[in-house]
Amino acid sequence: MPVATTQAAPAALAAPQLQRRRGPNLAILPWVAPAALIILAVFGYSLFQLFSQSLQYQGTWAGIENFKLVLTDPLFLTAIWHNALLLLVVPVLLALSLGVAIVLLETKRGLRGYRAALFFPYILPIPVVGVVFGQLLQLNGGLNEALRSVGLGGLASDWLGDPSRALWTMAAIIVWKEVGFGIILFLARMLSLPADVFEAARLDGAGFFRMHWHVTIPQLRGVVLFYVVNEAIVMVSWVFNYVYVMTNGQGGPGSSTVVSELYIYRAAFADQTPELAASAAVLLFIATLGLIVGFFRLQRSGEGAFGD
Repeated sequence: MPVATTQAAPAALAAPQLQRRRGPNLAILPWVAPAALIILAVFGYSLFQLFSQSLQYQGTWAGIENFKLVLTDPLFLTAIWHNALLLLVVPVLLALSLGVAIVLLETKRGLRGYRAALFFPYILPIPVVGVVFGQLLQLNGGLNEALRSVGLGGLASDWLGDPSRALWTMAAIIVWKEVGFGIILFLARMLSLPADVFEAARLDGAGFFRMHWHVTIPQLRGVVLFYVVNEAIVMVSWVFNYVYVMTNGQGGPGSSTVVSELYIYRAAFADQTPELAASAAVLLFIATLGLIVGFFRLQRSGEGAFGD
């Protein structure tokens, strides 16, 4: 009996300590409170004004009428459809980033140079990218001239002036710019994996594809999830600069490249309907927030913990 009491005592003493560790750490509150208050004051007030304006019309309460107008506007529905189509780019980005990162992982020489070259497009300002590609992809731009010079004039096209090609041309430009971020992100995670895992796989006879499919990629679950959600947010709410620069703020030709952000901009400044712009912005905010909340729920449930 005394022995049992002695053995049970450490467990009884450890339980409150574990509970204290799992609870909120209030000691950090004084340190984060000033920054939290500033963020709350700036963004909280802005969000309050945004939601308030979305429910009014010229200072009068309008309820959800603004939302009804926005959701029945063909141009807004077209913009949302274009954002949805751009989400198809995310799997392409994921596949390219993972593939190139794995190839770089196996590269023995020149790794730093390759990383710098592939990451360089990501750090370029979007207006610079838009202007350069806007000139390069014109009907008589550099790309078409190069195609004609090598006898491939039949492939030449008005890449940004053809309504059937303009959106996908912009999607390709976004892939060119964004893929470097994914490559560096995945490569950094791969380089942190224990080398003995790969050695054990090689000793078991695993080839290149089998080893990376069954060993490398499963250990990147958290990073893959983060990258997918991040790029999905980009396609939903961060493509305005590309469209604005390359189409002079028109979303053309016609409405072939109009996206939700450009719709908000035009409603607020060109059409002078700030209430409709606020309603569309609220819908965009809710969609983006849904992606972020979904990511954290998956992460917390263990399906994509960063430590995996």
